[in-house]
Amino acid sequence: MNVKLRKGDLVEIITGREDDRGKRGEIIKVLPDERRVIVQAVNMRTKHQKQVQSQGRTIKPGKVRFEAPIDISNVMLVCPKCSKTTRISIVRQDGKSQRVCKKCEALVDEK
Repeated sequence: MNVKLRKGDLVEIITGREDDRGKRGEIIKVLPDERRVIVQAVNMRTKHQKQVQSQGRTIKPGKVRFEAPIDISNVMLVCPKCSKTTRISIVRQDGKSQRVCKKCEALVDEK
């Protein structure tokens, strides 16, 4: 099944942890094989980094905060025109595939 979300899209978290639910953020990375996306400032995790020395450089120890992947089914695209969460359909026009908002029927990929 195709992934209809792309890097740079604005999405809203519809399910998941209580502190993340309802947040909006931009997609940083799409992992289509795993059906997951990484959303900016959502699903933050902490990793305790050990001091490592490799190739003459030293990586400092400490806590590293990063965004963890979230399942595609837990996010929903926000239409740039109507600013509502919406499903999208794919329409072919002039030999090109374009994404269309199901609520207001506006083009999502319009530049």
